[in-house]
Amino acid sequence: MKINFSFFISVFNCLFIVLALSLFSCTSEDDEATTPKPRAYFRITFPEKKYVKYDSVCPFTFEIPAYSKMENDKTPNAEPCWLNLTFPSLNGTLHLSYKPVNGNAKALFEDTYTLASKHQIKASGIEEHLFNNDSLKVYGLMYEIEGNAASSVQFYLTDSTKHFLRGALYFNSVPNIDSIAPVIEFVKKDIYHLIETFRWK
Repeated sequence: MKINFSFFISVFNCLFIVLALSLFSCTSEDDEATTPKPRAYFRITFPEKKYVKYDSVCPFTFEIPAYSKMENDKTPNAEPCWLNLTFPSLNGTLHLSYKPVNGNAKALFEDTYTLASKHQIKASGIEEHLFNNDSLKVYGLMYEIEGNAASSVQFYLTDSTKHFLRGALYFNSVPNIDSIAPVIEFVKKDIYHLIETFRWK
């Protein structure tokens, strides 16, 4: 029996071409369709920066964002001039607590430092910024707490003789700097504006 090698070669060539085409047909489109996408966060639309004056029976006044809401602190041990500046659309609150200074200035400073330091466990760093306005007698210190800390900004303002106000920013969500960093930066500008417009009565 005579074997036709040219027939086997042509069959082999056809099989090789079919196999090659099937391998090349697995294009990057299939890879892209099955590749998991990186984790993303919701896009946040920030309100327009606009401020209004806040004034009350408390011995201070300042400007707050028009998109925020000032409320009295309703916790059981709250004092008359303890306030919560809420940011409903951003799910955050700036807690403000006022204390008169009666020979207790050192204790008030130490309490503020202690409360800010408690966040060092989760923080990747803490930056301090001094405020000093002699003409208005507004002196203070801000702690910018970096990382996944529960509170990202804390500060105090005083006239060094009669008044002391402490502030602490919290968000009603699990601390995750990757997701809330833009919101922190946005609200931080509002806090700076509050301090710049702050006046004792």
